[in-house]
Amino acid sequence: MMIALAALAFQACKSKTSSSTTDSTSVTKDSTVKDTTMKTGSATTIDKGDSTFVVTAASDGMAEVNAGKLAQQKASGTRVKNFATMMVTDHSKAGSELAALAKTKNIALPSTPSAEQQKMADDMNKMSGKDFDKDYVAGMVEGHEKAVKLFTDASNNCKDPDIKAFAIKTLPTLKMHLDSINAIKASMK
Repeated sequence: MMIALAALAFQACKSKTSSSTTDSTSVTKDSTVKDTTMKTGSATTIDKGDSTFVVTAASDGMAEVNAGKLAQQKASGTRVKNFATMMVTDHSKAGSELAALAKTKNIALPSTPSAEQQKMADDMNKMSGKDFDKDYVAGMVEGHEKAVKLFTDASNNCKDPDIKAFAIKTLPTLKMHLDSINAIKASMK
């Protein structure tokens, strides 16, 4: 009976989604089901806004890495290539940290960028030379403006202290990226 109860509680914990509560299901002697709060601390309730931030940041980060790898191969300007290398390095590191954090919070992350992000990458792949550089730089400016806003909002509004700390820690790097890509854009005029 105890093994069955433990298996049921374990399965209930494993099947919870990021918007679930900390309640698990237990069976009493008369086979009725009642909700009990888990006291172990292993299950947590993650605010929907917090989990949306984590998923969005992960997807956007993957897109940045993929675009950076493409730019390392196709960009014609040295500054653009150097920026692309920085994107791959910094966003890969942040992505690994975010994946570890998401795992501890039971937040499922996408394994690939969104369809829209993939289409943009496919379109960029058809370009070369200065056209590629111009499109990549414009995309990086727009993407980092959105990222700074996303991470600023998360820094101010996330409920989960670990997710909030990740946003706060990562935000200065994103601001630096935005400053760098704006400088590259200004030099291309």
